Amino acid sequence: MKDTPASPPTSPVTSRRRFVKAAAAVSSVLAAPAFVRGQNLNSKLQLAAIGCDGKGWSDTKEMSTHDRIQHVGFCDIDLNRTLNVKKLNPEVPIYQDFREMLGELGDKVDAVTVSTPDHMHAYITLAAMRQGKHVYCQKPLTHNVWENRQVKKMAAKSGVITRLGNQIHSHEFYRTAVQTIQAGKIGKITRVHSWVGATGHGKSGFIDRPKENPPVPDTIAWDNWIGVAPMRPYVDAGLRCYHPWGWRDWQDFGNGALGDFGCHILDPVYTALKIAGPSDDIQCSEHTGMNDEVWAAQNMVHFTVPGTEHTVGDRLRITWYDGGLIPGTKGSHVPGTRALPRSGSLLIGETGTMVLPHVGAPSIFVDGRDAPEDSLLVKADNRNHYHGWVDGCLSGEQPSDGFDYGSMLTEAVLLGNIAVRFKGQTLKWDSENLKVTNLEEANRWTKRKYREGWEIEAVA
Repeated sequence: MKDTPASPPTSPVTSRRRFVKAAAAVSSVLAAPAFVRGQNLNSKLQLAAIGCDGKGWSDTKEMSTHDRIQHVGFCDIDLNRTLNVKKLNPEVPIYQDFREMLGELGDKVDAVTVSTPDHMHAYITLAAMRQGKHVYCQKPLTHNVWENRQVKKMAAKSGVITRLGNQIHSHEFYRTAVQTIQAGKIGKITRVHSWVGATGHGKSGFIDRPKENPPVPDTIAWDNWIGVAPMRPYVDAGLRCYHPWGWRDWQDFGNGALGDFGCHILDPVYTALKIAGPSDDIQCSEHTGMNDEVWAAQNMVHFTVPGTEHTVGDRLRITWYDGGLIPGTKGSHVPGTRALPRSGSLLIGETGTMVLPHVGAPSIFVDGRDAPEDSLLVKADNRNHYHGWVDGCLSGEQPSDGFDYGSMLTEAVLLGNIAVRFKGQTLKWDSENLKVTNLEEANRWTKRKYREGWEIEAVA
């Protein structure tokens, strides 16, 4: 609902019907994305932000620094988390239901940013693309692999400009790593290890649902926050359990440390090596235990992906670690006395090894020497990930890290979380048919059951 005293409460079913009617009314003119349809190249991109605080605020603030965007709508289920955007542009209307916002604003919106919990990414992104809106969506792209495939299909079908919100993709550190690997400075890659210090349930601290369930504040549209997930009672925000913090820990809403950081840390690996195919087997060899509510605190997950021109052999093994687990340097060119960063990647090549910290400058080691051979680095410039997407929307040219690529990264991390549920078992994955071929029980986790009124329709 819009942030005005006169706005009557709107049921989720009513909002959905209104949204569907609005979408149907404009469907006949959606042969091209909104900006291409009705704007000239000297106009500004009319942008709506869905999610306005936390990462939503940083996304909105960064987008606002581009001189050719104009925010026309802000949406957050919690009105108390719209204070920053109100200061940014007091004239822009504020909503608590993105469906109402898109239904009312219609062609006034060219593009949207989606900065919500994981479980709502697909629902919102698909709805926006079906209306011809360009979309910048936070990582991981979706909450499960079936949604991920629908988003990939819709992006291709709609022709809109898309980008995944792993902004370090455009940073000089990651771009330098990519250029160095592709220039062959450490030879072809034989093995990759990637890790993050964060834990699977480190933000909320809960391992089961809290017992106390206070009334929902008038400022929070709790039904809209729950969205596609099964309904559960509101928990006071001060507990940092679901909203606004802690939701990543919970299987219904987030994807733990792997979902949170995998699309960041694995990104330069996939980009540098030009990995273009899906994982064909996945195994979780180690975790600290989990229940049906939250993710495990620590995981070790192994992926096998197709080899490329930048790897040795026709298959490459990538191992992921989180929760404080970290690889050793044995088998690499890094001396055993050298400490690895808290989070990052180890790319072992034929002639050298790259240590790439998460948001840090890469280093190259050769022959076990303690001093890195950083003269081998092929330096890259720094780019603005947000501006690159806006420029793409304005020009009609798709930048790197669109949903075609982002869906591949997302599929990898989501498959890792399926494997976590079957510790010690190697899952054989048929990506074309979205099916685990050797363990039928695992296939229940490729898709979820949607709450009534919040169903996601398959893309034809």
